[in-house]
Amino acid sequence: MTTPGLMIAAPASGTGKTTVMLGLLRALTQDGMAVQPFKSGPDYIDPAFHRAASGRASFNLDSWAMDAGLLDAIAHQATDADMAIAEGSMGLYDGVASPGATGNGASADIARRMGWPVILVIDVSGQAQSAAATALGFARLDPDVPFAGVILNRVASPRHERLVRRGFDSIGIPVLGALPRRGDMVLPERHLGLVQAAEHPDLDRAIADYAAFLRAHADLPAIRSAAAGGNGQAGRLPPPPAQRIAIARDAAFSFLYPHLLQGWAQGGAQILPFSPLADEGPDADADLVWLPGGYPELHAGPIAAAHTFLAGLRRHAQTRPVHGECGGYMVLGEALIDTSGARHPMAGLLGLVTSYAQRRMHLGYRHAELLAPIAGLAAGTRLRGHEFHYSTIVAQSDAPLARVTDAEGVEMPETGSRRGPVTGSFFHMIAPAA
Repeated sequence: MTTPGLMIAAPASGTGKTTVMLGLLRALTQDGMAVQPFKSGPDYIDPAFHRAASGRASFNLDSWAMDAGLLDAIAHQATDADMAIAEGSMGLYDGVASPGATGNGASADIARRMGWPVILVIDVSGQAQSAAATALGFARLDPDVPFAGVILNRVASPRHERLVRRGFDSIGIPVLGALPRRGDMVLPERHLGLVQAAEHPDLDRAIADYAAFLRAHADLPAIRSAAAGGNGQAGRLPPPPAQRIAIARDAAFSFLYPHLLQGWAQGGAQILPFSPLADEGPDADADLVWLPGGYPELHAGPIAAAHTFLAGLRRHAQTRPVHGECGGYMVLGEALIDTSGARHPMAGLLGLVTSYAQRRMHLGYRHAELLAPIAGLAAGTRLRGHEFHYSTIVAQSDAPLARVTDAEGVEMPETGSRRGPVTGSFFHMIAPAA
């Protein structure tokens, strides 16, 4: 792959890199460029915003979960683009303590492997020349991570900008933009992160505003010129688990990684989307029903009242496999208790009761070794993925689906469930493990 790219990263979360990412994607797209977005690390929310900004599907790249071949195959999605831009997660060098498939999950791993120079978005509120010291440390910590420069965010005044720039002039790190402080440049959030792109009340206008903001306060020609690298090559994405796959797709079921969906389609599978919230049942000819994660806790009442959906799901489960991930797993259970304590009956295909009234964060990378098959995945298959939810298990009466450990090898209690052809887990699958 020869398409040059950039990594938009930061010293920490909350510095404004998503605003910069969306503004750059839209501004460069407005200039006639085909820009391929990527997201470093496990994340379902940001890629949907990337797609809205660029018009292209955004793919996740994860050094802990993905081996070299899969990383290259996913990066190869940029071959028909003029430029690739990846958004980092947390701080540039933040990852887990134990390495995984090709790294510890840090955005720096992806920048290093792909040769994409880093643009560091720095929140300079509360400091001036000292911001240069932060950037210098990031630029020098790993000489194999290419470094393009910085974009200053939340600049208080022209005088503040002059002082900050003076620090960067002294160390020779380019300032590629200086964004004034604006309180309206914030996307709405909920407990799992940003509100989904499809639910944003006026997303296109907001992204257009970000683009205009970047165009007015950043050096777009210099940013374009800084792009470099591009080490991806053609390879195989994960194959489909069945030939005809019915996938729930709506506001309650939206968390499915694009590289999996694309790999299934490229492998010859027929993808059959349906909407439980519209009370649609899965296609009667499907070989497999897949319920992705999402926000069923926000739609528990409508799901419980979706009789066509629930009847179709139960009918399918009599003879063919059904699998649910995270939110989909919860819907396969007997009941979901919402934040108010109200109990909503679900499909009843697993002896699982989950509660959002007793919230506790479950977050991190996971290894899973299957104790029973999931559609095309045999028992004994080892997978890499992650867990991210706030629900707690109140009851779970079925046999465990997998032996699950965290990135450090510590055994986890959330093992998933299986009953006949029905399986489910809080585990979000990213890739097979070696």
